[in-house]
Amino acid sequence: MRILLVLLVLCHLLFASFERQSDSIEHHIAKSLDIPMRFLHSERFLALKKHYAKYKKHHFFDVKRVETYFIPDLVKIINAYNIPDVFLFMALAESNFATHARSIKHAVGIWQFMPATAKKFGLRIDEFVDERKDPYKSTNAAIKYLKHLHAMFGKWYLAALAYNAGEGTVQRAIKKAGTDDVMVLLDENRKYLPKESRRYLYKIVMLALMANDKSYTLNSDLAYILTRGEEYEIMPVKVKGAELLMYVGEKIKLRERYLKNLNPHLKRGFTPPDVKRYAIYIPKLKYQEFKKHYKPSNIAKGFLAYKVKKGDSLYKIARKFGIKVSLIKKFNSLHSNILHIGDRLILPIPKRYKKIYRVKKGDTILKIARKFGVDAKKLKLWNDKKDNFLKVGEKLVVLY
Repeated sequence: MRILLVLLVLCHLLFASFERQSDSIEHHIAKSLDIPMRFLHSERFLALKKHYAKYKKHHFFDVKRVETYFIPDLVKIINAYNIPDVFLFMALAESNFATHARSIKHAVGIWQFMPATAKKFGLRIDEFVDERKDPYKSTNAAIKYLKHLHAMFGKWYLAALAYNAGEGTVQRAIKKAGTDDVMVLLDENRKYLPKESRRYLYKIVMLALMANDKSYTLNSDLAYILTRGEEYEIMPVKVKGAELLMYVGEKIKLRERYLKNLNPHLKRGFTPPDVKRYAIYIPKLKYQEFKKHYKPSNIAKGFLAYKVKKGDSLYKIARKFGIKVSLIKKFNSLHSNILHIGDRLILPIPKRYKKIYRVKKGDTILKIARKFGVDAKKLKLWNDKKDNFLKVGEKLVVLY
């Protein structure tokens, strides 16, 4: 019997369900994806096999890149669910495991989620985070989506095609073809599916074969990634909302840039301010230092979204809201004092509460200030008001 990739034998992770009575890895791949063996013996596939032979010494990703540190855990997650282990190579086909990968159609992350689909399967996307770039959360979401597609179509190769082309596209293709036979759907002449989708399944299967062929560099790259030791292991830890990665890095003696690379889903270098706790990723070797030295910071009590106006400067904005220029720069990853009209800043407010107050009939600046126990001049300053004139229904920012 042909032995699987050395890395897979050692780790007992990928292709854990490989049947010992199978004649080959090809048989395992075909069976797991519900495709017939004639798919792998087709003229089209054999032609592609020859084409891919030129990539024998090609590196599909840089093994030193931080994103590859997550791959052993992604293998474990995939292996823990009842989906084909071959789907690890779907992530490779989609993005080369690059967390910042972005398609022309604005799909993002290693699993190339579109915004609507990402949100449907539990990923958060807003001005603070884009969890499509979170390797763990996006992998779990991708598995949920694939299982949803499998329940809809009944076959794993159709789930893979629908993941790439969309549910409606595959449904229309099956209807037009009058069958869900993979060989018919991928017919190059009839073009039931878009060109990219017709090649998609071939690419996943080809990458899986290359990863299990010792003559390909992809094999040795994955072997190295999955067996290189605990110094590359990553783990989640909980920190408070609105916590700067820079602050956490200082506490565990880790460079901020490196910590940001481990947390590409955090858009602004700090955890979302609207949650009490949020998981970030750190090297496992730093966990004891985290337990010993991390205490939640008290940098900010709240946040305010601010749009830069004509005449604004960092100094003026800092003075208006009673915060330090250096803090504004840290929370917005600014490396200079230059601002542009329309820039959107997140301001860490050293107050307990922020309220948007809608002006009612009979309200005055003084009445509103007294109601919230704030200074009337500050209230005008926060809202860029040059006089005391108010309109019924007008919205005022109140910090107290």
